Amino acid sequence: MTEVVIVGAGMTKFGEHWERSFRELIAEAAIKAIGDAGIKGEQIEAIYGGCMASGRFIGQEHIGALIADQLGLNPIPSTRCEAACASGGVALRNGYLAIKSGEHDVVAVGGIEKMTEVSTEEASFALGGAGDQETELFHGATFPSLYALLARRHMHEFGTTEEQMAMVAVKNHANGMLNPNSQFHREITVQDVMKSTYVAEPIKVLDCSPITDGAAAVILCSKEKAEELGLGGIEILASEQGSDTLSLADRKSLTELRATKEAARKAYEKARISPKDVSFAEVHDCFTIAEILAIEDLGFFKKGKGGMATEKGKTTLEGEIPINLSGGLKCGHPVGATGVKQAIEAFEQLLGRAGERQIKNPQIGLAHNIGGSGATAVVSIFKKWGVGE
Repeated sequence: MTEVVIVGAGMTKFGEHWERSFRELIAEAAIKAIGDAGIKGEQIEAIYGGCMASGRFIGQEHIGALIADQLGLNPIPSTRCEAACASGGVALRNGYLAIKSGEHDVVAVGGIEKMTEVSTEEASFALGGAGDQETELFHGATFPSLYALLARRHMHEFGTTEEQMAMVAVKNHANGMLNPNSQFHREITVQDVMKSTYVAEPIKVLDCSPITDGAAAVILCSKEKAEELGLGGIEILASEQGSDTLSLADRKSLTELRATKEAARKAYEKARISPKDVSFAEVHDCFTIAEILAIEDLGFFKKGKGGMATEKGKTTLEGEIPINLSGGLKCGHPVGATGVKQAIEAFEQLLGRAGERQIKNPQIGLAHNIGGSGATAVVSIFKKWGVGE
């Protein structure tokens, strides 16, 4: 089967875009990606778009058709992918598989969410649908409370502290300061996090990702087509998906996400690498405890050691394994777009285009995108690539 490469990327600034429509955000990200790739729109053969809850947020469904229509790309196939907060990652994987299978040579993958059209309460209810509506949301278990359960169990078993969780937020805000597309451009301290209001103890306001509007898009090509067009980029070595029970009550463990571990295992195997070969990773830090779980489940640190690794600075820009160089979800999480934005950070880092947050000579990047409290996980692995390699 053919290799798959990302040859162009584009995204909007993440934030509260009161003055801009869903359609405008889609168009901006897609036009930037097409221009970055240096191709023509008519060369795109299919579209895969990640979007979680547009019906609840803006009253619009049938997003696949809307994207093709808005970009003037009819009559090519255009498919919406929904997997809660992993919608973007699933869209990327579907685009990858479409090329890997030989069905298409050039595919556009995007992610979009406009979340600020509704109240915070309505947004929380919409996001709650990513969990088990019958056994969790119906009984008042919001996502902060579900992740609070995960945090409490991790703290109980391994001694993880609220201060260590706060250090995740501090690090990601510092990285976000260096990213012009980040929602937040302000530094915070551990004391700021610790003094912020509890949402669901031990989760505080500054442990949480924000409500965000934004879109992101990438152009995928078969390696053969990219060489024919004289395009460079990065190769997708693997994109794998795992799943677990929707409800936390049915999980075997509350200190690991089985879907992440399975997706990572398959991705490392397919890419023929191990965790120690990864230069940097974008992981799903919807809450600070989620990053600690992720860096353990992805094999960067032993189970129970993620909090201490964070405290020792091993995940900073200059650390042993830089995590969330973009600022992560903590600095912007338009849920359908997040998985695609993670791939864009890998693209920018591996091509040396990440500006002030650029790390030295990265070779392998990883993106980890989860849906809900871990019922879906997508792990994608990337490497630098150029024509003739």
